[in-house]
Amino acid sequence: MTKGKCVVLSAPSGSGKTTLAKQLLQYEPLQLAFSISATSREPRANEKHGVDYFFISPERFQKQIDQGDFIEYEEVYPGVYYGTLRAEVERLWLEGKHVIFDIDVEGGLQIKKQFPAQTITIFIKPPSLEALKERLTNRETESTESLKMRLNKAENEMKSAPKFEHIVHNNILSEAGAELEELVTQFIKS
Repeated sequence: MTKGKCVVLSAPSGSGKTTLAKQLLQYEPLQLAFSISATSREPRANEKHGVDYFFISPERFQKQIDQGDFIEYEEVYPGVYYGTLRAEVERLWLEGKHVIFDIDVEGGLQIKKQFPAQTITIFIKPPSLEALKERLTNRETESTESLKMRLNKAENEMKSAPKFEHIVHNNILSEAGAELEELVTQFIKS
């Protein structure tokens, strides 16, 4: 099978990586397709199975780990797994697409290890932890406990930014989007 390239966007939750990933998908010359992650968490009210995530039970998730079905996975929060199904990536490559990953920091680094020559890693950095807290609070999708867990995780993830090949500062969305488009275009064409 001919393998496409992998574009990894990682950042703490609320940094804008999903918004930036969606913008990249609109730029047709790149021939990008979004890798839908699997998770064992319950869907939020506006999320759909097979569109936002593949929602699977914790038991099934564990079985698929044991079968080697994931190219990367992580227990992001206690009892809550996220991962990338090998079949999903292979499906997109068969369609002649390059795969974009909107993924947590550890998962992004694992993909780079799996496909080192064909992966670009980009860390999306929010203006500050305070701005991140404001963004997460404004979403109104997190409980107080969930918000606290996400902010603690975000602080640790920010320390991982130097492990990525590129850091895009998302202070102004349009500027971050333009920088990201340029980085990805150069990588795809190389």
